Amino acid sequence: MAALLWGVVFGSVGFGFFWYGKKQPAVVPLVCGLGLMTLPYFVSNLFLLVAIGVAFIVLPYFLRL
Repeated sequence: MAALLWGVVFGSVGFGFFWYGKKQPAVVPLVCGLGLMTLPYFVSNLFLLVAIGVAFIVLPYFLRL
């Protein structure tokens, strides 16, 4: 149940990043958004899902291209 909820949270945030990256010419949020939206399909471990999801969320803040 927790993995499902985290998947919904990361998918929603990923959609926001994807939408922002598509409207603005920003590659990093676009790629992070795609990564966040597809992450729950490929990672089944809950702790790994949260760790990678948080890394994808924080990455656009530190990496600006």
